[in-house]
Amino acid sequence: MDVLDHKCPGCGAMLPFNPATQKWDCQYCGTSYTLEQLTEFEAKQKKAYQENTKSEETMSADLYKCPNCGAEVITDENTSATFCVYCGSTNIIKDRLVKGLKPTYIIPFKKTKEQALDAFRIFRKGKIFAPKDFSNPENIKKITGVYIPFWLYDAHTSGTATFNATKVKHWRSGDYNYTQTDRYSVIRSGQMDFQKVPVDGSTKFDDNTMDSIEPFKYEELKPFNMSYLSGFLSEKYDVGQEEAYNRAKLRMDNSTVDEFKSTVLGYSSVTLESEAIEIRENNAQYVLLPVWMLNITYKDNVYLFALNGQTGKMVGDIPIDKKKRLLYGTLCFFASFLVCTLISMILSIM
Repeated sequence: MDVLDHKCPGCGAMLPFNPATQKWDCQYCGTSYTLEQLTEFEAKQKKAYQENTKSEETMSADLYKCPNCGAEVITDENTSATFCVYCGSTNIIKDRLVKGLKPTYIIPFKKTKEQALDAFRIFRKGKIFAPKDFSNPENIKKITGVYIPFWLYDAHTSGTATFNATKVKHWRSGDYNYTQTDRYSVIRSGQMDFQKVPVDGSTKFDDNTMDSIEPFKYEELKPFNMSYLSGFLSEKYDVGQEEAYNRAKLRMDNSTVDEFKSTVLGYSSVTLESEAIEIRENNAQYVLLPVWMLNITYKDNVYLFALNGQTGKMVGDIPIDKKKRLLYGTLCFFASFLVCTLISMILSIM
């Protein structure tokens, strides 16, 4: 599929996608266009790109590869990358991407860069022992919008789970306390349907971090169009559909067992003894989901912050500057000592 480098029908300037308006806004003449308007205009100009239903196709896009950590991100040719969003390296090599798997759907960014920056500042606010690197404007402004590759699975599960359950009864008779424990074997079986179980398709993006910024609102998925990548980066997936499915199966298996367990009521304790869950995949879709990413290196460690580009949910970890904490403790000690001394002097005078 050919990449459309959208140009303003009014003045000819390049048109980036604006998450705030969900349109393509011209920064020169101030005109805004919907995707439908641009498509109609470009069709009249005989520049409409060809739709291709094959999973493998040619994409006119740029590939940025980091020689430091090996991360690969994809974007249109008008987006520049001067540093790696994963390790902060500034030595980025730009190549042309020839072949790539076309995503089926995409959730466009809804949160702007300004909103992402505000969210990080709020996240940092109140953390008095945070290193100064985490308030340095030069570090913070590197926050970058990245489309993360995901696999969404639809599947049907069926099976049986056996639980060990107990009922404990306590009573007192005379001078003695009694406890009676009855044990039961409880069996549950059933079927469940799952829709759009997400698994991220990038080994560079920590699974726990990605799980933490879920959920996404999948009802807002749109048919994939390279135009949405204008002004953003897109991570190149390195986890295939079959490999990612193993993690999806684990999530669906656990969810099915948890649902069975939630129906075992009226017992003092319930533990899983065995399970036999069969999972049948119905459908898998390759999609791109929006994430604002910021990494800050402190004492040779990289601290990653991620903000859901659709909902605004943010996760991350800010370390403690031990020197700052020690200085703060010392100042508090001397301040307290000074106050106590002054109080003692006043009382002695009185």
